[in-house]
Amino acid sequence: MEYLVEFQVEVPEGTSENEVMRREDAEATAAADLAAHGHVARIWSTRTESGEQRILGLYRADDRPQLDALLRGLPLYDWMRVTVTPLVAHPNDPAAARGRLPDPRLTLVYRLEATLAPPLELGEVAAGRRRIVALTGGTFTGPALRGALVPGAGADWQTVLPDGTALGDVRYALRTDGGDLLSVRSSSVRHGSAEVLARLGRGENVHPDEYVFRASTRIETAAPDLDWLNKGVFLTVGGRRPGAVVYETYLAG
Repeated sequence: MEYLVEFQVEVPEGTSENEVMRREDAEATAAADLAAHGHVARIWSTRTESGEQRILGLYRADDRPQLDALLRGLPLYDWMRVTVTPLVAHPNDPAAARGRLPDPRLTLVYRLEATLAPPLELGEVAAGRRRIVALTGGTFTGPALRGALVPGAGADWQTVLPDGTALGDVRYALRTDGGDLLSVRSSSVRHGSAEVLARLGRGENVHPDEYVFRASTRIETAAPDLDWLNKGVFLTVGGRRPGAVVYETYLAG
């Protein structure tokens, strides 16, 4: 179910500036975590005619008890006046009238910046030109996850077609700062004009807007707190750099 939640924050008199900043930072982290888990779709800020600030959030939860539990977990909850309005579809809603399915939502899970070894060229086979590019190191950060690439546990098994399109089978392991392991596998495609692909092949720094680099991604983990990753469908946007690659992976909700 969807809920419109209105917050008014009232800082208790005498609260130190450091405590306010600490709670606000924690609130931002908590909001990002709820968004990563699909519970927060949008957040707006508005002011009344008297200048009072109000926060509006579009929340998603299985039911009202789950929503209440999510709200009670917010670092600023003790300072909040909260108004919750359940939302239901209206017969005149344009999306409902057209019988549309819900629009997909993309939420950033992490950005991985990885270094690469020189390609191992296997040569031409029936499917195309095969090569293996090892991922040698790197770090990842996101709203709820951060950590490092596990060295020696990742590579991109590529097939390069005659027009320069690169089809990738990318597999790597990540270790979070909390010590949890993630196994990641992506099926990628990178294509562009012949001139752009030639520049990439020469190792030049080409802006990602000049080519398409996308992947469908699955993530596995045995960590109980991260079980939501096992159930997610993810889209990855890639960018090639000299000797490195960047993957931004999004949860599709």
